[in-house]
Amino acid sequence: MKIVTLHTDKIQNLFRELSTNFGGKVTCDVDEYTLEVNNNLVKGSIMGASFNDNISYVQFDMTFSADIRMDITNGKSAPIYFAYCSKGNLSHSFGVAAEVRKLKTFQTAIVTSKSAKENNLFFEKDKKTKFTLIIVGSQPEVNQANSLNQMVRDTFFQENPEEEFFYAGSYNLKIGEKIEQLNAVNQTGIVRNLLKEGILRIILAMEIQQHSDDLKAFSKETNCLSLKEMEEIKELSEAIKANPEEPFTIKSLSKKSGLSPNKLQEGFKMIHDRTVNDYITHMRVLKAEILIRTSDLNISEIVYCIGFTSRSYFSKIFKQKFNCSPKEYKFNLNPLAITA
Repeated sequence: MKIVTLHTDKIQNLFRELSTNFGGKVTCDVDEYTLEVNNNLVKGSIMGASFNDNISYVQFDMTFSADIRMDITNGKSAPIYFAYCSKGNLSHSFGVAAEVRKLKTFQTAIVTSKSAKENNLFFEKDKKTKFTLIIVGSQPEVNQANSLNQMVRDTFFQENPEEEFFYAGSYNLKIGEKIEQLNAVNQTGIVRNLLKEGILRIILAMEIQQHSDDLKAFSKETNCLSLKEMEEIKELSEAIKANPEEPFTIKSLSKKSGLSPNKLQEGFKMIHDRTVNDYITHMRVLKAEILIRTSDLNISEIVYCIGFTSRSYFSKIFKQKFNCSPKEYKFNLNPLAITA
């Protein structure tokens, strides 16, 4: 097992240590750091950045050829770590002799330790792992007693600020989708930094809300989908998103996934806040908007090529989403393009 020791006082130092241990080259753009590695020990990338309120994030998307233990040491006081595992799994302990807890795919975790103790992360060899860590630093910025940093600390540690704390939440695909949105930001410079900070704060809020929901007894009763069922729902969602014009039905999706219609509805409501049919319709409308912007098809042609049979129904739901009819939308894009 290879052992890597990291310090979380400053993001640039952390990436310097990662590069020293794993090789590769670190690049930086407006305080966002990226380490690309491709060698006999590890293949993949690590990226991270720091933002206001002493909040930062690090994302691992890597496959190791050996078991790895990362020992994350604390400074004068311990940060709070909000974790989410998008792919694979990993384990955590407070020191090498302590209990080891596993964090599975789609699970959240909230972790902090006593100042003198390490947080140990264990990555399994030959298993692709995608893992996002939001770090809420131990010290809020000066003269910001009501900062997000301080409010987070007060929320979890009003009574015992020096106690160890480990919470592993239930499965949550919504956070995974928001992390995909974080990774999809393609702007550069300060715009990229601002967009990422906004999304990161939303993810942090979702993780805190997950913890609050899990403390309520009814949430344990209603969230009864297994990991395999969650993975099936995610695959179905991606298939619908990629080809919304296909004649999807609850019956065909149930047969494809092996999930009952009730499980399908439960999963889609949990993940997307929509029924299965509402999600299909939503994806079709989004694809229609793309076609209006990027193709030479007229409105009638678009209606039928995305799976709708009624132009009037399509116009109704399009207007609900975009506050204008498809014809008006196309005209506003290019007054000379309107032909139907």
